[in-house]
Amino acid sequence: MSKRMRVGMIAAFAATATLAGVTTAEATPSGPGVTGKIISQTTVGGKDYILRRVTIPAGESTGWHFHHGTLYGYVERGTLSHFDSTCESNGVHEAGTALTEPSGAQNVHIGRNLGTTPVVLHVLYVLPHGAPLSADAPNPGCDFQ
Repeated sequence: MSKRMRVGMIAAFAATATLAGVTTAEATPSGPGVTGKIISQTTVGGKDYILRRVTIPAGESTGWHFHHGTLYGYVERGTLSHFDSTCESNGVHEAGTALTEPSGAQNVHIGRNLGTTPVVLHVLYVLPHGAPLSADAPNPGCDFQ
């Protein structure tokens, strides 16, 4: 995602901001210090569009989870290692790169920070109106959390 596109996306959603706050990332179990801050939120045509900044400290993870809608992310800082329910890596996303997470319980995954600096993500959640940001999922049998 180009810097221009990212800035445009943030500006567009900031213009419609209706909710802001700091919350703990919603996955089971997320590592200590994993946080998310909603930057902007709006609802259009039965869909919630939520722009959120997520920080994952070094050595921590989001916990196993899935989403009821598609997510579009941009890695601002650090490197996010992404794993699916087969325990295999399905992406290593470095600063300056974009990622997409598909919706549905069949797409259980975990985001891990295997580096030494925090991972900072900007995430656009496109969810059915009223759906949670994420749904907890048990570890599918991997030897890591």
